[in-house]
Amino acid sequence: MRLLFIRHGEADYGHDCLTAKGRMQAADLAERLAGEDISAIYSSPNGRALETAAFTAKRLGLAVTRGWFLREIMWGGPGVPCNGEPWQLGRMMLGEGFDLRCEDWRRHPYFENNPATECCRVLSEDFDAFLSEHGCRHDGRRFFCDTGSDETLALFGHGASNECLLAHILDLPFPYVSYVMQHEPASLSEVVIPVEKGSFVFPKLALFNDCSHLRKE
Repeated sequence: MRLLFIRHGEADYGHDCLTAKGRMQAADLAERLAGEDISAIYSSPNGRALETAAFTAKRLGLAVTRGWFLREIMWGGPGVPCNGEPWQLGRMMLGEGFDLRCEDWRRHPYFENNPATECCRVLSEDFDAFLSEHGCRHDGRRFFCDTGSDETLALFGHGASNECLLAHILDLPFPYVSYVMQHEPASLSEVVIPVEKGSFVFPKLALFNDCSHLRKE
């Protein structure tokens, strides 16, 4: 199974839609994805992601299914610096000498009461349920291939939510991924889950933050 993680194009966040440049990026992305043999398209329910997905859906003649596991996460809270932005917090934690690969990141003051932590937990659980529907079950720190799937699924989300899901599926701490694996608008990343029925498998990161399909300024 190929999971294509796509961040929405440049956005007008105040109106939750794409800018003119963002629509150009979405069009470029649709042409790139036309050759990927996509079986289904899923999108965050947020407007900027849905609008990005619509370009590819029209190009391929496919419907867009809203996937709540792709919705943008929340962050912030009293006493949390940098407005609680996970990628900024990771930078600060690193500067303070905190090991970003530490599994106890949820207990760090920047994340202990940050809604981003709970959002990541909920999205991860929803994502596990989605993968189970496609024959791959999360079992501890591994995945078990019950039936498997050779589908290619396009997942249109957001920078932070994509980083949350990649951290979950690759078994990496979220602050680490949000700091070192930031996504550009309209970028494409690919995770491959091998089909080995009745066996434990590990997802493979095959492509990350590819923007080669975008036209030059």
